[in-house]
Amino acid sequence: MSTPSTARTWEILPVRGYSTAWVDFAPDSFSARGRAVALLPEPYWVSYELETTRGYVTTRLAVTVETAASTGSLDLRHDGQGGWTVNGMDRPDLAGALDCDLGLCPLTNTMPVLRHSLHREPGPGPLDFTMAWVSVPDLTVSANRQTYTHLARAEHGARIRYRSGDFQSDVEFDDRGLVLDYPSLATALTR
Repeated sequence: MSTPSTARTWEILPVRGYSTAWVDFAPDSFSARGRAVALLPEPYWVSYELETTRGYVTTRLAVTVETAASTGSLDLRHDGQGGWTVNGMDRPDLAGALDCDLGLCPLTNTMPVLRHSLHREPGPGPLDFTMAWVSVPDLTVSANRQTYTHLARAEHGARIRYRSGDFQSDVEFDDRGLVLDYPSLATALTR
């Protein structure tokens, strides 16, 4: 039995833009679609569809980016056995990744948080992940190491430290595992 859909809109600070995701939650997975608009480095639009399977493991991310000069698309797929394809081409460099991470999209921080219940309880310490990271607006895909650490319960969820390379931010998630506040990246807007 699935739970009700939810929508979340964020202000995306580094690109002076906004992103909205519509998420359909199931007990151990979700599907989502989203749209974003940004002004930097040039005005662009992004639309995407994201599918996960049991354990919130990414199965597919389809993305379209439109700028004044061009339109690009990406079809990123995970076979559930560790294999990834990008627009139909095998990508062995992504082996070991369970999740995608769409650049400047707070929704794609949700999968590892839900899988390990980090929004509800402390984990065993820092958890390391490899992500299939998608850069926008160019849609380049690369392997990216990320670390998530539950820091504390918060009023409506938890504060979790996100780290990738030299970048670190203490992100607040709600009780559904969605980003509320991601300092220097995104802030959820309320109606």
